[in-house]
Amino acid sequence: MQDIAVLFQIGPVGISSTVVLTWIIMLVLTLSSMMVTRRLGESRPGMAQVGLETVVSAIEETISNVMAEKPGLLVPFVGTLWVFIVVSNLVGVLPGLHSPTGDLSLTAALAVLVFFSVHWYGIRVDGLRRYLQHYLKPSPLLFPFHILSEFSRTLALAVRLFGNIASLEMAALLVLIVAGFLVPVPLLMLHVVEALIQAYIFGMLALVYIAGGIQSLHTSRQKLQKKTEKTE
Repeated sequence: MQDIAVLFQIGPVGISSTVVLTWIIMLVLTLSSMMVTRRLGESRPGMAQVGLETVVSAIEETISNVMAEKPGLLVPFVGTLWVFIVVSNLVGVLPGLHSPTGDLSLTAALAVLVFFSVHWYGIRVDGLRRYLQHYLKPSPLLFPFHILSEFSRTLALAVRLFGNIASLEMAALLVLIVAGFLVPVPLLMLHVVEALIQAYIFGMLALVYIAGGIQSLHTSRQKLQKKTEKTE
């Protein structure tokens, strides 16, 4: 599991290895994005630009399959979430390093970001009043259950990613202890595949939650439109 020993102090706040590694990942991703995007639009794009455009296109297509309306609205957040989690998961492949997502504090922070993003995008698209109305449907008596589901799925989102990455690293450690270094390649491939799968699942769940919040009133609008068409 992730070593969360405090490396140094900033006043009363202890900075752990997870925080430091997360800062490094964010810095690397930021600098890499700046380097790749500074030459966008050239007649002869390089391999880096082609790869970036492929990734962005895949993200846009995935989002549009879940939310047909305004898919570009979610590309920056969901795309960044996907890329960050993929890199964070794959860091555990490097010798001497552990995946930051094997620390519950990081996965909880990501889950909280998703929690607030659901409401932010929902209010941004539908407006505060219309967005809050969906918590009272189909009956106001279900309001406590709606609130409970919001917190429970946030907790599940954090624990799911943490549990899978932490157990993956623990399993890898146990296999290496028992079998030595005779099986590094299959173990490495397993880690890579599992890291990609868990990043995809987390991003898809975040996408579904956000899209559900945005489209919470779309069903009622469609029903109203159908009734209007029938009366006409």
